[in-house]
Amino acid sequence: MPLTYSAGSLVTARGREWVVLPESEPDLLVLRPLGGSDDDIAAVFPAFEEVKGAEFAPPEPSDLGDQRAAGLLRTALRVGFRSGAGPFRSLAGIAVEPRAYQLVPLLMALRQRTVRMLISDDVGIGKTVEAGLIASELLAQGEATGLAILCSPALAEQWQQELRGKFGIDAELVLSSTVSRLERGLDLGQSLFDRYPNVVVSTDFIKSPRHRDDFVRHCPDLVIVDEAHTCVAADDASTGSQHQLRHELLRRVAEDENRHLLLVTATPHSGKESAFRTLLGLVRPDLAHVDLETDKGRKLLAQHFVARKRADVRQYLTKEDGLADDSLAERTAFPSDRYFKDETYKLSPEYRALLDDAIAYAGERVEEADGQGRREARIAWWSAIALLRSLVSSPRAAAQTLTTRSRTAVAASAEEADRLGAPLTSDSADNDALEGMDVAPGAETEENAGSRLAELADRAARLEGPDQDLKLKALIKHLKALLADGHNPIVFCRYIPTAEYLAEQLAGDPAAKKRGPLGARTVVKAVTGTLSPQQRIERIEELATEAGPDAAARRVLIATDCLSEGVNLQHHFDAVVHYDLAWNPTRHDQREGRVDRYGQKKDEVRVITLYGEDNGIDGKVLEVLIKKHRQIKKDLGISVSVPDEMSAGVTDAIVEWLLLRGRQGEQEALFASDAFRQGSADLEKDWSSAAEREKASRSRFAQRSVHPEEVAREVAAVREALGGAGEIHTFVRESLNALGAVLRGGDVPGSDFTAEVGGTPAGLRDALAPVVGAEVIERDRPVPFRSDPAVARGEAALVRTDPVVGALAAHVLNSALDVRADGARPARRCGVVTTDAVATRTTLLLVRYRFHLTLPSRSGEKQVVAEDARLLAFEGSPQNAVWLPPERAAELLDVRATENTAPASGERTMTRILDRLGEVTGHLESYGDELAAELDASHRRVRAASGEIVRGLSVTAQRPADVLGAYVYLPATPATAPGVSA
Repeated sequence: MPLTYSAGSLVTARGREWVVLPESEPDLLVLRPLGGSDDDIAAVFPAFEEVKGAEFAPPEPSDLGDQRAAGLLRTALRVGFRSGAGPFRSLAGIAVEPRAYQLVPLLMALRQRTVRMLISDDVGIGKTVEAGLIASELLAQGEATGLAILCSPALAEQWQQELRGKFGIDAELVLSSTVSRLERGLDLGQSLFDRYPNVVVSTDFIKSPRHRDDFVRHCPDLVIVDEAHTCVAADDASTGSQHQLRHELLRRVAEDENRHLLLVTATPHSGKESAFRTLLGLVRPDLAHVDLETDKGRKLLAQHFVARKRADVRQYLTKEDGLADDSLAERTAFPSDRYFKDETYKLSPEYRALLDDAIAYAGERVEEADGQGRREARIAWWSAIALLRSLVSSPRAAAQTLTTRSRTAVAASAEEADRLGAPLTSDSADNDALEGMDVAPGAETEENAGSRLAELADRAARLEGPDQDLKLKALIKHLKALLADGHNPIVFCRYIPTAEYLAEQLAGDPAAKKRGPLGARTVVKAVTGTLSPQQRIERIEELATEAGPDAAARRVLIATDCLSEGVNLQHHFDAVVHYDLAWNPTRHDQREGRVDRYGQKKDEVRVITLYGEDNGIDGKVLEVLIKKHRQIKKDLGISVSVPDEMSAGVTDAIVEWLLLRGRQGEQEALFASDAFRQGSADLEKDWSSAAEREKASRSRFAQRSVHPEEVAREVAAVREALGGAGEIHTFVRESLNALGAVLRGGDVPGSDFTAEVGGTPAGLRDALAPVVGAEVIERDRPVPFRSDPAVARGEAALVRTDPVVGALAAHVLNSALDVRADGARPARRCGVVTTDAVATRTTLLLVRYRFHLTLPSRSGEKQVVAEDARLLAFEGSPQNAVWLPPERAAELLDVRATENTAPASGERTMTRILDRLGEVTGHLESYGDELAAELDASHRRVRAASGEIVRGLSVTAQRPADVLGAYVYLPATPATAPGVSA
């Protein structure tokens, strides 16, 4: 039995209308409900169920609405599109509205037959969204059939949530903790990478030889590598075994020339040309050696590399970018600046005495071990640094360190001691040093030292509390000031005991009704490495929920560096306090980057750095490392990492002086010493050189392969098909108001507002409950609507892809199409408006077009049915219609009535127009063909650079088009026209 219904045609089955999808076979129809989503797709067997051809029912003349009806119906229709007809197949179905600059990597990717890119935009610009856009587009077009994200285990669950929540991609987690469960469900001989097409994989788990071979053999055809700079082996001298293993894994993955590969990192260069070249070699082998000083080399790189600072994208698509006007200009709300304030504290006499005694003990141990061999010397050295760092962190951390055996004590060699001791006492910029490295390190290395260390530990324990711990007292003072100014700060600590100690001291004891020093309206919680990555996110959400929506309530998060990378905290926090100085300034930048990023609502992020004025090390770490880092960032607009070995040389010099020469009265001598000055000079020279290389690199390799006018053209096409933010703002406010919601604020276009939806129809409340929370609906709490697409949990963004906006649009559209629907119906399919804005009778039609697309891909042709909604307007009668340009048709949506129209008269007028609507069918069909030709050209334009990928591409308009709405505008009588007397 031949297929009687082509893709895109309408049929009636099971009591409703459906659209026939391309996957249909002669004996099996795959159908999507008209106006429904892909989740509602059904299969129907024509041999067993009745299927009939259908046409979309025309509007009924009696279904009259006011002048807003057409605009609301059009927007509701466009919000419901989940299969856009334009070249970006995925944009209609994702739950994020990308910024215009975030489309640049996508445009670059679609010009490549096999996508190979290094995305290196600055921290906070949105690299995850850029990578997700490319992934969702390749999957939607059939260019990729599976996806693997390689990332650190701490970020795996966040990647999984981002893929599912924003891009509709379900991915399994492949971690050491999940692999056993996943493997139990496999068939004999089956790889879990064959069973699960989309996966988020721990790089450290999969890099081991045991798992690596299976992954390489069954690897998906699209791989995204997060924090790719940790996967390069620049040279044997400067990279460890972990980097080598990761690099070997990626090298083998990249060997398949047909595999799409996206490398994502904010620090591609890090001051090492060899590391940068290694990354480029993974993207494309010849980039590892090409002369990037030549035009040929830079043009080759520009096809695969994108790296932009915030200043490059803060204002985008303006005249400064070479565009004729600013109609598509877009401002991205990054914080304007970081406000730095360095605050000192002094040790109490008791704490100073403890520190002096501890330094004396550690110095003795280092001197004794120096004569016992290199192994013993290195063990003593790392133990001493651990003791010093814990003491300046907090009395709690000091007590734990003094009573814990040093990890280095078991080292069999000096090299092993360095390998064990460095991660626990340094602050490597490498993310490997984050997980599990916030525990307090041990200091005990020999049996006979136990009693002496125990005595020091007992003294440390007695120093807890702001009376003796003046560092804590200073923190309380600065936190109170931040909270009074309306900020919600994060306090970063080096060690778990310190974080737990601060949380106890600041939160008070609710069970004992003991208030904390920050007041009853401040909620304090700690997040450390003792929690799993998912538990950390849950703890943060608990903190935000407990603080509640009350503007007077405040929240304080105490965290170790387990939160300094990857987790986005800009929605809940807007200030950072460095309670413990990091010995690598890159760690400070990473901490601050958790809140200073896109979506931060504060114009200014405050940063307070606490440092000890008299503890012997903090002041010079701040001056030599951290302030220099800030200045370079200010000058360049980007962060330049200081290599670990550079910062370690300076801090080692300070620690050695403290341990071997004492502290009292000799600090100035240290800072004036030849060794220290030479080390600092070498550091500054190397660092400045790295900064200059990075500056030159950013200038030479700035993204120039996609010009702003190309982006503007595609942005305009997307907005034409799917609508823009201004349209959504108007739609949401007018729809909610008509449905009985209580609105507050938002009178100015583009501004934020809240809505209490308890008085809206039950169907809408039921649809909103899973999105905003059942408790919000039941208690009629206000739902915040934000103009910024980056919203926090429980808020709604005024973009078409937001689930709250989607639920509202579905309700408005369904009630408009069902004339029997009970309750308020904000949108109607007909309207008659008497207005002085027209001189002759003008008819506006809202028309839905369906297109059958044939899209070629590497895996064969893909058949797609897509939709578009357009406004068409004509003057006069349908028989002698004078068609207006599209911009004039759109202007009619804003026309307001200047005279009432009697319902009976309006219905008669509407009946006459609808009875003769068949006379414009020819124009509607020819216009659909024009749209199909424009879409075809747009697809080809975007794909132009990829060669034969355009062969076989076709776009066909399905007939007939659906007339969803018809609205007649009648000229006002002269007596009521402005300026004419009765």
